[in-house]
Amino acid sequence: MKKTGDELTGVKEIARRANVSIGTVDRVIHNRTGVSENTRKKINAIIQELNFQPNKMASLLASRKLLNFAVLIPAVSNETDYWSYPLNGINQAAAEIQQFGVTVKNYFYDLDSIESFNSAALEMLKEEPHAVLIAPSFVEESILLAQQIHKLKIPLAFINSDLPDQNNLTYIGPDLYQSGRLAAQLLSFTIQPQDKVLTVNISTDLKNDHHLIRKEHGFKKFFEESGKTTEVLTLNINETKLAAVEKALLEVLNAQPGIKAIFVTNSRVNIIAEILKKHGQEDIVLIGYDFLEKNIDYLISRQITFLICQRPKEQGYLGIMALYKHLFKVSEVEKSVYMPIDIITRENYKFYNS
Repeated sequence: MKKTGDELTGVKEIARRANVSIGTVDRVIHNRTGVSENTRKKINAIIQELNFQPNKMASLLASRKLLNFAVLIPAVSNETDYWSYPLNGINQAAAEIQQFGVTVKNYFYDLDSIESFNSAALEMLKEEPHAVLIAPSFVEESILLAQQIHKLKIPLAFINSDLPDQNNLTYIGPDLYQSGRLAAQLLSFTIQPQDKVLTVNISTDLKNDHHLIRKEHGFKKFFEESGKTTEVLTLNINETKLAAVEKALLEVLNAQPGIKAIFVTNSRVNIIAEILKKHGQEDIVLIGYDFLEKNIDYLISRQITFLICQRPKEQGYLGIMALYKHLFKVSEVEKSVYMPIDIITRENYKFYNS
């Protein structure tokens, strides 16, 4: 079999075939300890099969300068542990590329605070990173930051939510509009034409939550184009605490008794599930986002009917690897990498790998 055109790609291919990390391959190439004899034999066999040349690889690695990648994402909060998943993917990728002289430093911001975003961004830029990965939540602030990064000629990757026309290297995440359309299609199977559907956006700053707005747009567009007479209502709640959400939701449900389905545009669907359960609203079909422990609990108890998941761990991993591939010239990086839109139910959640 022919040797790969790029030596770094060769190491990754060896790791894939041996089902080990890139670091393990590197230890075998350089005859370091910490690898079992069976694994060492397996890797050496693959090296021979690929006609891989470790000496050339060592020379290439020695010529690389040290690089610093910066990551700016929301902090994990008591309300949602969603951001622990992309962080796990980021940390996994960081561990795999550290032997190539790459360090990855994480900066966190509060999803409910523009000030914390700006502060974390300022701290990040002071470190003069060689590449940046961002999960943008505040549109105006994220655009300004992206423009600064572009002026500094730093490669930029977005995950989870895209910002158009920002000269970013890549976006890795869901197609937000199609995600909303999928939610509408799922709910359309469960309701009658005369039933009302409620879209719930829970955010302290909705005008800046681009990803929620795009999902809502896709959701409404599906019903508009379907020719159905279904009435779609919207409830915007600018607080995330249970009491505030409960008050706003009950007001709408009391005023609109025909609501038979609710679409929550983010992972806070468990808050709505808790409220519906508390008030005996067991007949309302509920759909929301993300494979989180609280959400799965309500899926099991049938309070949530569907969860839409977008592989956040994979987003974080692929985001870091895209920056690595670009700077090390491993391969071309696609402008947009859309995650599969996964539908999780009570029947299949046990088999889902988020």
